[in-house]
Amino acid sequence: MSRAFVLYAHPCAESFGAALHGAVVEGMAARGWEVDDCDLYAEGFDPVLTEAERRGYHELETNTAPVQGYVDRLRSADTLALVFPVWNYGYPAILKGFFDRVFLPGVSFRMEGGVVVPNLTHIERLLVVTTYGGTWLKSTLAGDPPRRVAGRVLSRITQAERVRYLALYDMNRADAAKRGRFLEKVRREVAGL
Repeated sequence: MSRAFVLYAHPCAESFGAALHGAVVEGMAARGWEVDDCDLYAEGFDPVLTEAERRGYHELETNTAPVQGYVDRLRSADTLALVFPVWNYGYPAILKGFFDRVFLPGVSFRMEGGVVVPNLTHIERLLVVTTYGGTWLKSTLAGDPPRRVAGRVLSRITQAERVRYLALYDMNRADAAKRGRFLEKVRREVAGL
């Protein structure tokens, strides 16, 4: 049985992001997968990397202690799914803070002879579902940092065999029909993971 770790980052229960999150979780559960649904806002995740955490960042024996529960959840999954809105051409602060505090040396990567080596290689599937307020062109001209991080960093440290990045651009002007089509696309992709 597959085990998915779903990281969700949106503070509003009535948002379109919440509908996307629901589609991902429900679709995985319908396939018989075990789903660990991590709603960062609902869980009250603290995204702030403390001074002590930064000073102990490279201490492999102790660096995971402040976030051990999240590390354990990540390590037990074979699928990683991220559902979030793009704000200011980046990840919501709570999700970026999760990466800063949980994707630690010894967790998401390890150093061997000064070279970064992927360490989340048990992750077989990576799914990113997101919305952008801006258009594809504006996002591309800005470098599209979330897509680049997913494609160049997350896919590398996981070595996932299946990587899907699903983005609805121009969300600020998306009507109900456009949102509905995207929601159906997400459902189809989850069914095919």
